[in-house]
Amino acid sequence: MQLLLGFLLAIIIAFLAYKAHSLNKIGALAATFTGTIIFGIGGWDWAILLLTFFITSSILSRAFKKRKQGLDEKFSKGHERDAGQVFGNGGIATLFAALHFFFPESVIPWVGFAASLAAVNADTWGTELGVLNPHPPRMITNLKKIVEKGTSGGISLIGTIASLAGSALIAFLASLLTESWSLFPLITFSGLAGSLFDSFLGATVQAMYYCPTDKKETEKHPLHTCGTQTVHIRGWKWLNNDWVNFSCGACGMITALILVLL
Repeated sequence: MQLLLGFLLAIIIAFLAYKAHSLNKIGALAATFTGTIIFGIGGWDWAILLLTFFITSSILSRAFKKRKQGLDEKFSKGHERDAGQVFGNGGIATLFAALHFFFPESVIPWVGFAASLAAVNADTWGTELGVLNPHPPRMITNLKKIVEKGTSGGISLIGTIASLAGSALIAFLASLLTESWSLFPLITFSGLAGSLFDSFLGATVQAMYYCPTDKKETEKHPLHTCGTQTVHIRGWKWLNNDWVNFSCGACGMITALILVLL
């Protein structure tokens, strides 16, 4: 019965998100799948964390449009999420919700679930609010190279603070819902670590391309916003932004589990 209710709730939320243009059709189907597992197996506590991530990230992706003008050319996709983005951000969380079915008494599935969402929430908040930084970001690998806003691997003070806040919000709810406040610093730190790992991958091995017409570095491929075919300049071609987001959640989860075991 709970799985059926989870399926119905997932359909409703995915439909509303599709109508609000936060998900495309394939993204809505993927969200229905992940939502069914998380809502149906985990229940309301797990649903609250997932909805907090999805709602806040959707709102922030639409906020500060004037500050974000011209940044769409940097990112591989827009704010209307597809299946790759859904699984990239929620794949690890879905896995740990499924593990909760087999190990309902263990704290490990909850910690892994919350830490992965804290990481992708931190990454999203840092990306969406980092544009408010008055100065251009610096590359995470050396903190000296100044890059354009929106460049993969670039970090800023405001963006990092935003990442910390995004992670702390998920950690706070995870601690509040379980009345286990020892989880708060653990999940907060793990989420921030995941978001920084995301930036590190963006600066080193994420696939990046170049538009010869606009003379801009971008994640877009095969075509830039101007319609010109982009050329691969660095990184692993298979490691697109969806896989980087998946790695972000995985890093948050692994960091949290290591800290729990220690």
